[in-house]
Amino acid sequence: MSAPAPHGDRADRLRSAGLRVTQPRLAVLAALEQHPHAGADEVLAAVRTDASVSTQAVYDVLHSLTDAGLVRRIQPAGSVARYELRTGDNHHHVVCRSCGRVVDIDCATGAAPCLTPLDLDQHAPGFRLEEAEVTYWGHCAECLSQSS
Repeated sequence: MSAPAPHGDRADRLRSAGLRVTQPRLAVLAALEQHPHAGADEVLAAVRTDASVSTQAVYDVLHSLTDAGLVRRIQPAGSVARYELRTGDNHHHVVCRSCGRVVDIDCATGAAPCLTPLDLDQHAPGFRLEEAEVTYWGHCAECLSQSS
């Protein structure tokens, strides 16, 4: 895991995305640095250890950060929405069916969208692909060792 970004780096990211620098936004970015693939409740719990931020403020911040492209929202089937700071690279995810752990997996073929559907022009003429989302499902090593 990478080291937490300095406060200034978070502020710079917000400004670069055209967002005002606010304490709730800084706190949510810090929480996501420490808890990749966190759901809103996990982000809220992490934010509240250092700051007094309302539940609605956390949801609003996650929404605005996602809209600004600073955060990526994923929602594996059967899971709450999760948020991560790794954006723009079309990576995929591995999800453990037992514990729900989510891990990033790089795209197998490189640049986005990295997968091209067959007969796209026939079925969706003029459609411009931007990304492909792949979720691999299985069981993590820890859950497998507990079930043995």
